[in-house]
Amino acid sequence: MDNAGGTPQDVIVPPVEGVAGGGTAYGWNDGGLHGSNPLKGSIDPSEVPTADLVHVWCMPSTANVGPQEVPRHLEPVNLLAARNERESVQIAIRPKVSWSSSGNAGIVQIQCTDLSSPSGDRLVVGQSITFRKVVSILGVPDALVPLDHPVCQIGLVPGETTAVWVSIDVPSVQPPGQYEGEFIVTAIKAESESQSQCLSKAEKHRLYTGLRACLDTVEPIEGKPLDEVVERVKSATTSLRKILLSASFSEFFSDNGPVDMMDEDAISNLSVRVKLSLTVWDFILPATPSLPAVFGISDTVIEDRFGVEHGSDEWYEALEQHFKWLLQYRISPYFCRWGDSMRVLTYTCPWPADHWKSDEYLSDPRLAAYAVPYNQAVSGNDAAKDYLQKEIEILRTKSHWKKAYFYLWDEPLNLEQYDSVRNMASEIHAYAPDARVLTTYYCGPSDAPLAPTPFEAFVKVPKFLRPHTQIYCTSEWVLGNREDLVKDIISELQPENGEEWWTYVCMGPSDPHPNWHLGMRGTQHRAVMWRVWKEGGTGFLYWGANCYEKATVPSAEIRFRRGLPPGDGVLFYPGEVFSSSSQPVASLRLERILSGLQDIEYLKFYTSRYGRDKGLSLLEKTGVYLGPERYTLEHMPIDVMRGEISTLADQSTNSRYVPSKFTWKLGLPGLQNAAS
Repeated sequence: MDNAGGTPQDVIVPPVEGVAGGGTAYGWNDGGLHGSNPLKGSIDPSEVPTADLVHVWCMPSTANVGPQEVPRHLEPVNLLAARNERESVQIAIRPKVSWSSSGNAGIVQIQCTDLSSPSGDRLVVGQSITFRKVVSILGVPDALVPLDHPVCQIGLVPGETTAVWVSIDVPSVQPPGQYEGEFIVTAIKAESESQSQCLSKAEKHRLYTGLRACLDTVEPIEGKPLDEVVERVKSATTSLRKILLSASFSEFFSDNGPVDMMDEDAISNLSVRVKLSLTVWDFILPATPSLPAVFGISDTVIEDRFGVEHGSDEWYEALEQHFKWLLQYRISPYFCRWGDSMRVLTYTCPWPADHWKSDEYLSDPRLAAYAVPYNQAVSGNDAAKDYLQKEIEILRTKSHWKKAYFYLWDEPLNLEQYDSVRNMASEIHAYAPDARVLTTYYCGPSDAPLAPTPFEAFVKVPKFLRPHTQIYCTSEWVLGNREDLVKDIISELQPENGEEWWTYVCMGPSDPHPNWHLGMRGTQHRAVMWRVWKEGGTGFLYWGANCYEKATVPSAEIRFRRGLPPGDGVLFYPGEVFSSSSQPVASLRLERILSGLQDIEYLKFYTSRYGRDKGLSLLEKTGVYLGPERYTLEHMPIDVMRGEISTLADQSTNSRYVPSKFTWKLGLPGLQNAAS
């Protein structure tokens, strides 16, 4: 899109369709911003307003902002958040012209101010406010790669839109009120991205560490299998490319990198400023989630990719990093490994119950439920039965025992597998009659029908498993679009005896039903939790958050497992795939799971005042969710629902929330049958 070459700058390109059928054609029919740009010849961004060089606009967190997203008018952003909540918005940037002599369109510097209230309270950038670059996976926006704070640089590609995901985490102790700030975008010269011609000691150390890691990856290849050699070479190539694209070599090719703040006068005169307003209302989301959402993490995937030996110090450190990182998403993680016929070993804490680390893990208030292993997670001196009895005896003395459950088998299919569940559960209940056993299933035993039809047999599973299961966890796929079938499931349970109904999604249900596959709509991702709340489930399970194909180096390319819908079983990525950081990289889908779980807290708060019927009425009246094929495709109804609930809060904010104008401008159809 070099304007000197006469290439059209406002060519309309249709958006990329999603790979899972939900599509990412969000708001295509609303047109875009047209008109010729008068800038010709060589452009110095230090002398030209950034608004003449790039389009900047805002999009809600439910939008899939891909490279072909068309520009919209820039509107101020109004957000609402409770205390102990995260709220996010996207800032989209698309070049109008090119001002760089290299292959890209140019460099923009991005920074954000603290958000301040009239009383002087602040939400600080880098602590409460973070921003991440949206990176496409299989052509679909999904990975959220961290950017430097409080200022960073991004290289723009001609003819493509880049999105920055801005998250605001409101602490539990944050005073309620109105907070104001700005997100600032400034076009700069490529040369200014370089910190100095003479590398600092820190930068030299970073380059040395990166190059040393490449060498360590390819040196020990002698005698290795060919596929591992190829993978290691690919990994080293990826790492070298990242080094070459770093800020140290920006005079040759520009990309992201840490930078110094620009002169304030230049920012004031030339930058595009996006007004951010946040209403923090006087309601605190509970530290312990109201709905237990238990998500699996494959320990074997961690062992293979990060090269850590099972039971080693490095292994414990890797598991702890994943455990603590996922807690921020209101998720209760469990580690897992599969055996024959879908038998599964699950455990939330890798240490035995008599280890001091056990209480640290299991007493964390952010943990709503934890899995107790039937067998030892790490081999020890105790015999299997002695170990189980000892673990249960210790855990039953703890106040957190009420959060414990045993997950023994994933989707039993025949009488032998169901009997295995019954036998293991009998042993557990011999030591702890009050223990909760969780069983996932979507059918009864195929070789011993419990009823004339498959669905009737499915409904009769609780009677067949009782008293060996307390948490009956069923697939949403079984229900299809028949929400009325929920009452048939619930009618078979005995809540007065401690029985619960949880649900799960995995390969199914498929589009247009709510799920977390790559390429589905943003509201479709968020609707998974709306569905759980509306149907009355008391918990939720997801089989795997890191279950990509096997790799033996951390930076190896991510491949989704064959035979599964793209994204199924993968909700975050290894940080090493995108940079030298070992911090996991969240997906858009994981952020939307968090939003859905936060929505449940809002609805629970509302029903605590007005009752469940009123809560259901609000969910439907606002058009947020009516059923698995009838939920909003727009973001605005979500803001309307949350805004109405916010009026119940303490009026110390002295203001009423007004949804952001930009949420009206997605160009999406309103509430409709999602299949249409």
